Amino acid sequence: MNLNFLRIAVLTCALSGTSAAGAQDASSSPTGLWLTQKGDARIQVSMCGQGICGKVVWLKDAIDPQTGQPQVDDKNPNPALRSRSMIGVQLFIGMTQNGPGSWTGRIYNADDGGTYDSKVKMVSATQMNVEGCLGAFCGGEIWTKLGGR
Repeated sequence: MNLNFLRIAVLTCALSGTSAAGAQDASSSPTGLWLTQKGDARIQVSMCGQGICGKVVWLKDAIDPQTGQPQVDDKNPNPALRSRSMIGVQLFIGMTQNGPGSWTGRIYNADDGGTYDSKVKMVSATQMNVEGCLGAFCGGEIWTKLGGR
């Protein structure tokens, strides 16, 4: 499976000090269509109660080259979910606002089937920092909003 869009490169990013920081634009809305940093997935972010949800709506490599079938969530720890399509998978779990332009919760990483503590922060009207953490080690990437604001 070639789903690098949420690679939690804990050792690489944390040890190298990689951080996607920037001036927060609290007036920006997180809702809309977002392209991952590597450009291999599009995530639809919407409001869910007091928080935000983010689900996969497009994959650059939608077909698994090994099977010739649509990409599935084959790393999921729940065997019953391993055959579900990656399109439609909810990545943000319990993501609630903890300040202007900032949310915390958990994020699902389809690359390894893990769920990690997460922070989502608006960097600008068209950029959002999405971070996943394993303990004190965090890795993040900048997503770009598609179709304007």
